[in-house]
Amino acid sequence: MASQEIAQELATFVEEAAKAYGVPGISVGVLHENAETYVAHGVGNADNPVPVDERTLFHIASATKSFTATALLRLAAAGRVDLDAPVRRYVPELVLADEDHAERITVRNLLNHTAGLDWNLIDTDEGDGSLAGFVAKLGALSLIAEPGARASYSQAGYNILGRVIENVTGQSYEKAMAELVLAPLGLDDTVYDLDEVVRRKFAIGHSRDEDGSLRTAAPWKAYPAGARGNNPGGGAVSTTRDLLRWARFHLGEPVGNAEAVLSAEERRVMRQPSAELRGSSLGDAFGFGWFLKEIGGVPTFGHGGSGNGQFSEVLIVPEHGFAIAALSNSQEGYQLNRAVVKWALEHCLGVVEADPEPVPYDAARNRDVVGRYEIDAMNLDIADDGERLTLAVEIKPEIRSGADVEMPPDIPASEMGFLAGDGDDYIVVEGEMKGQRGFFSRDESGVVVGIDLAGRIFGRAG
Repeated sequence: MASQEIAQELATFVEEAAKAYGVPGISVGVLHENAETYVAHGVGNADNPVPVDERTLFHIASATKSFTATALLRLAAAGRVDLDAPVRRYVPELVLADEDHAERITVRNLLNHTAGLDWNLIDTDEGDGSLAGFVAKLGALSLIAEPGARASYSQAGYNILGRVIENVTGQSYEKAMAELVLAPLGLDDTVYDLDEVVRRKFAIGHSRDEDGSLRTAAPWKAYPAGARGNNPGGGAVSTTRDLLRWARFHLGEPVGNAEAVLSAEERRVMRQPSAELRGSSLGDAFGFGWFLKEIGGVPTFGHGGSGNGQFSEVLIVPEHGFAIAALSNSQEGYQLNRAVVKWALEHCLGVVEADPEPVPYDAARNRDVVGRYEIDAMNLDIADDGERLTLAVEIKPEIRSGADVEMPPDIPASEMGFLAGDGDDYIVVEGEMKGQRGFFSRDESGVVVGIDLAGRIFGRAG
């Protein structure tokens, strides 16, 4: 299909899908056959409507991790960081709940999410919000596995990597990122500080009240990502134009002063499997800063992010030189971005991603998994009402009540089901998390002790 025809059809699909999902604004960029196509629909702020375009800034949240990982790999290529060295070589102030655990974590463990760290440290008393302050509180972080034993997605791990960058360069994380990555590649609209954001056109997130009415979300970055201590794992702000330039760089193209950042081979290494990721819709493995996923038999890499009513998705298909970036601004944005990515893969490349169907309702099987699971920030409740199995996620009430800012809404119960086979893999079949896959884990006696969702493990309460 010709590029012009694809652009017209994409614009029609994006407009119709955005209206169907009720998302105020979305910006999409597609790199296909070496041509960039940008499509946008709607506004960045429902209260003060300004049209969205490829230069509109969105909070890209966890997609930031690919930037942090790239900076680490540049320091490693220069001999300033050894990926297999203990993290304490670079962050000697690191203290965890277990001293032996803290001694054994390597930089590589942090990069591929095998450090055995819980998702993040949630502390309503943020202090100065710095990375140093964040690291100083990590003795309170839960440890969920031995270093190197398994992959579990950790925001805290990438924030520690930000402290590695600070200590090695002697600069703030944000200044180091600008010098190591952003400026050499000409990513002029990828920033961290709100003072930089307000100088440009930007979108704001939206959520819905109980009656379904739309309202703007505050704070602009999701709590606690507003603190600098969370910038390495989820604090960047960018545009679809910059994200396609970022994709070109990671496809090995000579973007800006690319070779000064990483060689094409070093960039390729970042998208090689480093740790297996079982049964997740996000990917089959972790690289460095990327989820790796085979879709319709075709290898891809990418990363998404969820902020306070803002969602990002970046997906790259190296064998086709293809990339797509989608940025949207309401709580339905995750599903909208996912639909746009699926459409583009099918219509541009003929690559079809189909969700597997769950097996029929099985009350006996469900009884094994019903209950509460948790990480330090969230509770996850699995329930069986006699007709269906459901999954609900809430921010822990004590955290929500202790926060002095508005927090993202909880995710109501959504139907889920087991997938065929002997394992405990599942898929969510409705709601905001539709299409999310994961699995339940058991101890040596066969008792269910955890559930993996979005690449991270929630332990069974009690």
